[in-house]
Amino acid sequence: MILPFAKLGTLALKTICKPIAKRIKKEAGHYPQFRYAIINFAQANHRFSTKLQRRIYGHAIDAAIRPLNEEKAVQAAAEFFGELFVFTVAGTALILEVQRSSKSEARKEALRKQELEALRQRDDDLAREIEMLKYKINEIEQNANGHGSSNFLNFRNPLAIEGRKVKGI
Repeated sequence: MILPFAKLGTLALKTICKPIAKRIKKEAGHYPQFRYAIINFAQANHRFSTKLQRRIYGHAIDAAIRPLNEEKAVQAAAEFFGELFVFTVAGTALILEVQRSSKSEARKEALRKQELEALRQRDDDLAREIEMLKYKINEIEQNANGHGSSNFLNFRNPLAIEGRKVKGI
């Protein structure tokens, strides 16, 4: 019953985080200290990605890399942080779903082990009962052989008893 609500909650969270990411992108450049920090981050990211691309394509990596202008740097950093927010929320939702699923599987496995143990216990009990019945049958057979078969369990002829009752009436 909780599964549909958990899935629905995850979907709602992912849907809600997109407008928040847009808001982060929009507000990123309005605060001077934050703006300065994200410009530095964007410039470092630009240098890293440019060097990486040059290495991949086999170009010279020691050539000068032109820095981004301030607006492009703010825009690139805001885009990065917006996407980072979306992926962080999605990743967190995925991790929580995996944890919930593994806990559910662990509970099911524990229940299966409990049921298996109960079946083993029942099997052991039945085996003991069978052994006990075999012992009793063996004992009865020994008693029957020792006292003769006519006196086996003190059975009487039921027809002889009914005949006496009928004659007495």
